[in-house]
Parts: sequence; C-alpha cells; structure tokens
Amino acid sequence: MPTALAVRRSFTVLAVSAIVSAGVVGVAEATPPGIPSASTAKTQLAALTVKPDGSSTGYSRDKFPHWSDQGDSCNTREVVLKRDGTNVQQDSSCAAVSGSWFSPYDGATWTAASDVDIDHVVPLAAAWRTGASSWTTSQRQAFANDLSAPQLIAVTDNVNQEKGDKSPDAWKPPTVGYWCTYAKMWTTVKYKYKLTVKSAEKTALTDMLNRC
Repeated sequence: MPTALAVRRSFTVLAVSAIVSAGVVGVAEATPPGIPSASTAKTQLAALTVKPDGSSTGYSRDKFPHWSDQGDSCNTREVVLKRDGTNVQQDSSCAAVSGSWFSPYDGATWTAASDVDIDHVVPLAAAWRTGASSWTTSQRQAFANDLSAPQLIAVTDNVNQEKGDKSPDAWKPPTVGYWCTYAKMWTTVKYKYKLTVKSAEKTALTDMLNRC
C-alpha cells in the first residue's frame, strides 16, 4: 500500500503537471551557475588526482556549517529555493510560502518548499573523504554554502536522501538525460576544491560526460 506521503506527492505532481499543460504556470528547471562545457569538464577531470577515498572517521555535518546567513534575513537554502524556483514568494523571514520547483534529477515538480531539498552536488561526506578532512572550518563552510559554483541545487527531497553521500559510480540521477549536466557539475566542483576522485568514480564521470 502506498503511504499517505506518497499519495499526496502523486497528486501534487499530477496537479502541477495539469496546470503546466494548461499554460497557467511556467516551471523553470534548476540551473546552478558555473556549469562548464563538456570539453572543459573533461579537461578538469583529467587534471584531478586519482586515489582511493579516505576514511569517514571524524566526519560530521556540523564540521561543514551550512545554510549560512546571506543577508536580507535569508540563508543559503532560502536563496537557492528562490533561485531555482518559479514564481517564488517569500515572507518577511525569507521563507518560501509559494512557488513551484522542478527537480531535474527525477523530472518531478513540487509546489511546497518542504518537498524540496537543497542538494550538495558533491556531498559533504564525500568531500570529507576526498580532501576536506584537512580543511579549516571556514573552508568547509565556504564549500557547503557555495553559490558561485554548481554545488547547490533544489531537488526532490527523497531523491536527495536516496543519493546520500554516494559518488557517481554508486548513484546517478534517475533522469538519464541529466547525467551529462550532473557529471559536469560534479567534476567542476571537485576541480575547484582540489578534491580527489577514485578510479571507479572517474570511469563513471567519463562515461557520463561522453553522453554530452
């Protein structure tokens, strides 16, 4: 039997789809800044150091202070919700009270901000295992709140939770047509922060970039 949450979400997707089809609401696809061309991403991938992932020992999300204050009563999550949504209205505390969000990972559209997670494209735990364990807290905070690189994106919450801290050799977006973009985002974030990649991860990224 489907859960009440699953039923509610199904009706939400169907309702929004019907409205969009009727031309009443436009839906924007989340497009983080700084996504490189495929050729640039391939060059960046070739420059990354390949080595096995390090240990998760000592990791905690608290070591990556996230959802920092971005001014005007808004934190990082609220800024990304506004950026990636359509017709987003916020209250005086910057909380999104209406709008719609299209999740490119799975093709679903949501009209409640509570159904949307802000995904760290390169998960915090994955960053820890590939170089961030040696960073300062301020460096980790910058990584967790980076609005200039394609590191943050609004997506369906349970899809983000399914992804967890997996790298592309273990998890890819359900929408195959988004694999190229996802690989470009992942690669350029790792390149910007000088994080390492393991062999299976590099192979998966190469295959995904070859779809571009």
